[in-house]
Amino acid sequence: MNQALNGKRVAIVAADGFEEAELSSPRDALKNAGVEVHIVTPDGKGIRAWAETDWGDTYEADKALADVNESDYHALVLPGGLFNPDELRVNEDALSFVKAFFQAGKPVAAICHAPWILINAGVVDGRRLTSVPSIAQDLRNAGAEWVDEKVVVDSGFVTSRTPKDLDAFNAKLLEELQEGRHSGQHA
Repeated sequence: MNQALNGKRVAIVAADGFEEAELSSPRDALKNAGVEVHIVTPDGKGIRAWAETDWGDTYEADKALADVNESDYHALVLPGGLFNPDELRVNEDALSFVKAFFQAGKPVAAICHAPWILINAGVVDGRRLTSVPSIAQDLRNAGAEWVDEKVVVDSGFVTSRTPKDLDAFNAKLLEELQEGRHSGQHA
């Protein structure tokens, strides 16, 4: 357990259809490092995972988006999948919550299709990041510099492509969480 991470709190925001490994793996890595993790959902109810090719387990929520504030947390994690980010990118509470982390300079980690949420939150312009390749053009159109790498860090902003990159993603998430606020992190 890392003493520098004791007392830290991280929100994982997700909706039905998140890619299961992209929530469970970061959650477990954070918990193993002594971090308190809350799964935050649009309505505070459990959400069902997508496990590569079919529906997976249901994950209980700790909080609803309406009941949380960026100031309650030290970092934010956004798992991907197809259905989850598509729902969250049109949810005003989710977009406001996400944008608040960037405005506060706090670490944000997004994987796979999750950068769709960041496009709608208006936080990718001028940022260097990666994602699943199928949304690369969406990110470029929003002003991001997209690169095909397993993990990219841009001033506290961590991104990865797919579940095969989770080891690198989790390591960088923990590193950025330990570093704390980043002056280069911005909306």
